[in-house]
Amino acid sequence: MTNKEKALDYFSKRFHCSQSVLAAFADKCGITEEQALKTGACFGGGMRKGEVCGACTGALMALGLLYGHTDENDLESRNHANKVTVEMMDRFKEKMGSYLCRDILNCNLATADGTDHARKNDLFTKVCPKAIATAVEILEEIIRENE
Repeated sequence: MTNKEKALDYFSKRFHCSQSVLAAFADKCGITEEQALKTGACFGGGMRKGEVCGACTGALMALGLLYGHTDENDLESRNHANKVTVEMMDRFKEKMGSYLCRDILNCNLATADGTDHARKNDLFTKVCPKAIATAVEILEEIIRENE
């Protein structure tokens, strides 16, 4: 199963977009799928506030696990982590039109009306899978470029 298939499978089982993307890369990131699902659990729907798309956030968490810095004096590692972050955000915005959940869904999940609108218009099944697939594709590109 590809990473994209894994991520979409998780999402089809009602996991958040953030959980789905991170869990699809758990083995590559050196964590268990359970750890990935728990870590990503509070980031779906732009942290339930329509902020940064959870699919993009899940990819950023994976990038942090892969390229994050752990030594306060290692500026090269810090700069590299910053670089892949900007690449992820810019590429995601280019392909999805925004990296903000409320812009991508054209409604604000921070409100009951926004969430109702998303449900009534099947946005979680029509738009979110595209965001997940896009995040996975970009994440795979960045990983390939950094190997």
